[in-house]
Amino acid sequence: MLSTDIMSDMKVLLIIPPMTQLNTPYPATAYLTGFLRQQGYAVKQKDLAIDLLLHLLSKTGLNAIYPVIEEHYAHIDDEELPDSIYYFFSQFDTIASRIEPCIRFLQNKDPSLALRIASRQFLPEGPEFASLHQMEETAEDTLEQAFGTMGLQDKAKYLATLFINDLCAVIQEGIDPLFQVSRYGESLAASAASFDYLYQQLNADENHVSQSIRRLLEKYFADYKPDVLGLSVPFPGNMLGALLIAKYCRQFLPSCKVVLGGGYINTELRSLKDARVFEFVDFITLDDGERPFLNILQYLQKNIPADKLCRTYRLQQQSVCYHPQPIDQPDFAHHQTGTPCYDGLPLDKYLSLCEMLNPMHRIWSDGRWNKLTLAHGCYWKKCSFCDISLDYIGHYDEAGADIIIERIEQLIKETGQTGFHFVDEAAPPKILFALAKKLIEKQLVITWWGNIRFEKTFTAEKCQLLADSGCIAVSGGLEVASDRLLKLMKKGVTVAQVANVTRNFVDAGILVHAYLMYGFPSQTEQETIDSLEMVRQMMFHQCFQSAYWHRFACTIHSPVGQNPEQFGISLNKNQNIQFAENDIDFIDPVNTDHELLGQGLKKALYNYMHGVGFDYPVSFWFDKQVPDPQIKSDFIEKALA
Repeated sequence: MLSTDIMSDMKVLLIIPPMTQLNTPYPATAYLTGFLRQQGYAVKQKDLAIDLLLHLLSKTGLNAIYPVIEEHYAHIDDEELPDSIYYFFSQFDTIASRIEPCIRFLQNKDPSLALRIASRQFLPEGPEFASLHQMEETAEDTLEQAFGTMGLQDKAKYLATLFINDLCAVIQEGIDPLFQVSRYGESLAASAASFDYLYQQLNADENHVSQSIRRLLEKYFADYKPDVLGLSVPFPGNMLGALLIAKYCRQFLPSCKVVLGGGYINTELRSLKDARVFEFVDFITLDDGERPFLNILQYLQKNIPADKLCRTYRLQQQSVCYHPQPIDQPDFAHHQTGTPCYDGLPLDKYLSLCEMLNPMHRIWSDGRWNKLTLAHGCYWKKCSFCDISLDYIGHYDEAGADIIIERIEQLIKETGQTGFHFVDEAAPPKILFALAKKLIEKQLVITWWGNIRFEKTFTAEKCQLLADSGCIAVSGGLEVASDRLLKLMKKGVTVAQVANVTRNFVDAGILVHAYLMYGFPSQTEQETIDSLEMVRQMMFHQCFQSAYWHRFACTIHSPVGQNPEQFGISLNKNQNIQFAENDIDFIDPVNTDHELLGQGLKKALYNYMHGVGFDYPVSFWFDKQVPDPQIKSDFIEKALA
């Protein structure tokens, strides 16, 4: 390790690829920046996701987009244009004049504009407003119900978000079908056994979006001239953007070495064989990035030999070579990785969006949050659907409340922001309680939220302690809302327990989001309907305000994927994996139409989150006849009593 008082002359640039969330930077580069500076390296970081969006959604950007879309649809009559494109052409002058004031408002730089936006006379209303119009047909005034007569800022933020979504739909339909608000080219990378589709896209002709990426990168590289470029790929929707960055780096700075890592790499590229990836990058790292990245830098400086590279792929004699972790080099403990550093990220340019009227659901896209982990990995690590064999979950290591307090104070000093999102797989209760007590003792005022397990230890008293320390919201897994299936997936909770714990949080003034799942092995249609009835009752009794149904996917690193016979299923083994592998198809002898049921589950939940539909029978939400629930209508009421 380098001493912190010895600066290396090697310059590192870390980039967040498009697209990620727009309200706050993804924390991977901030963590690596803090760590590498601690080791004596000169590090800068950029968020290309927010820079790209602000470049496209500006008056200049829209003026550049207009002729491209006009040419694309030159031979199509107006009445045959997609709704988003017709809206763009017919309202262009107004759109172009409104976009920059709208962006400033969403950056919290022009709050007085809320009055004009909330009037519904300022922003042109395109296809994204259709759902709002439909709701207003069944309610006297949906927005007034949601925000009251005085909630102008939030109401305006919601309308401005719809306006932004309209323009992103224009980019997707008129320029680049792979572009979305928080992902880019996701379909090309998710569990892609072959690199072919990504490779073809990387070698295709440029479109306006990729040209914009190239121009932004040209300025980055000219300003800094890095020796090493690090790209974090947290999700499939970042892989195309990351490889485009790497491609342009090869053009602008051929001597710069490119390192690829992140969550998507960790889960999906553990069987990498396709050497073509290394036309764009030099190193690909797995699991925690600190040790592999540091070893790569030391290898490039000729301080260590190649056999000391750690959990790293590289190309050797035209074949993919993997270097495992050296026996004599352990990973850094959580308390050794340092405090995330946001220096270089444009914290004043992120957009606070309101994508849904539900107060809990909006937290993901609204507000600027400093992101921290209380511990590495998951303290439970038993859930059968989870990738517990991977290091980022299976290796548990906590930092301790005192260190977390130090990091909180350091981040407040650096960013001027007191909002914190603890991004643990599941925040450990004992650390949460210790942290809460210290925050109160030090009279350190912060606002925080995070993901938990609905443990019995979250009593009414403990939930009030967390609320007093600044907790405003928690999320956690109710999953299948069936005691039989919860036991099968080793979740360690029951439906009644979750009802009581979530209600303890709500009674303390803390919002709750529940992760829900359907399609788990052996789940019957009856159990799915019963699960929806459980959710209906829990939301009616205000156990949680927000939720989301996920379709179960079997992954190769989970206990289900490792031991399918224990769950009564058989796997359709993936064949000829050269690139990405995570999801794996399976055959469940319990033949349930999960696709059709999923549509009804999501329809019901959407209405519940808006506070309507509780009086309807759960069968109302499905397009086919389904059985009546076998759950008593007062099950949750009695559980709470």
